[in-house]
Amino acid sequence: MNKQKFISKFIAAFFLLVIIKVIGILAQLFHKSFWSVAGTLMLFIVIALIFFVVLLRLEDKEKEKSLSGRKKKPGSGNAYVESSLFDRIRNTYEELAQKYIRENDYKKAAKVYINLLRDHYRGAKALEEGGWYSEAAVIYLKKLKNKSEAAHCYEKAKQYRKAIDLYKELGQKEKVGDLYLEMNDRTHANAYYQMVVDDYVGNNQMVKGSLIYRKKMDLPDKAQEILLRGWEENRDAFNCLNNYFANITDVKKLQQQISDLYQRTPSDRKITYLEAMKHEFKKAPELHTAIRNIAYEIIAEKVATHSEIVNELKHFNPADEVILKDISRYKTGRNRILKGG
Repeated sequence: MNKQKFISKFIAAFFLLVIIKVIGILAQLFHKSFWSVAGTLMLFIVIALIFFVVLLRLEDKEKEKSLSGRKKKPGSGNAYVESSLFDRIRNTYEELAQKYIRENDYKKAAKVYINLLRDHYRGAKALEEGGWYSEAAVIYLKKLKNKSEAAHCYEKAKQYRKAIDLYKELGQKEKVGDLYLEMNDRTHANAYYQMVVDDYVGNNQMVKGSLIYRKKMDLPDKAQEILLRGWEENRDAFNCLNNYFANITDVKKLQQQISDLYQRTPSDRKITYLEAMKHEFKKAPELHTAIRNIAYEIIAEKVATHSEIVNELKHFNPADEVILKDISRYKTGRNRILKGG
């Protein structure tokens, strides 16, 4: 009987709360539109009815148990009823939220998550999925303290100023530059991109810095300067050299740069230069003679201390079977490769 009394009292209290809530909703007619109030009222009525049905089922179930003479441990009844009741209510809310999502009514789904289930994260996700980006951003920021998700939503809402402020707080300088660019503010965009470049250079990530110059700032000459600096200062030297040559599309200019840079290459980086030449050799037949001569010079200079370097000859003479035989004879000690091939 304790369970029945609890449920009966709960139903009575529930009806009282429903009446008060309905009066409160109707009172909103003084400062909101009729359709806005009507929508809120309908949502509340649906939820209240579902809630009421659950309560009635529980009451009937307890009556049946009482009549059948089932016994429970003293003191366990109320706890069991409360747990069962609230589990059912929660499941009902979950189903209601999913129903609204299936109907693409994401705002109502968010209200169920936030107001009834107290799940702000899923509420924000529902708003975001439904395209209510500004509203989602507010939930992320105010309730969840998640600046990253809030900034992302403000960005999707094209509220770039708010997104920029958050990205600045998060230290995402490249993202700040991107959004300034979306606002056609090249000056501020480049200022933040330059900060990104400086960070990359400070960490010896010269190639990444060059990509910011080239792709974000539209400064290809600056990109080449930073790559050349990386090569000369031996900071990720091979990748800098490889990208430097890759950015030169004119074959004549490329040949000239290959020759000029080789003349300035110190001895301790000539093997790295040779590795880069293997890539450049494949680009155009017009480059073959100049690159082959450079390769021969490097191999001749380094063969005494790096005997395995003779294997590199095959990359510059892919169709020359004589060279391949000479390499084989050299490796077996029966002959020497004539320098300059």
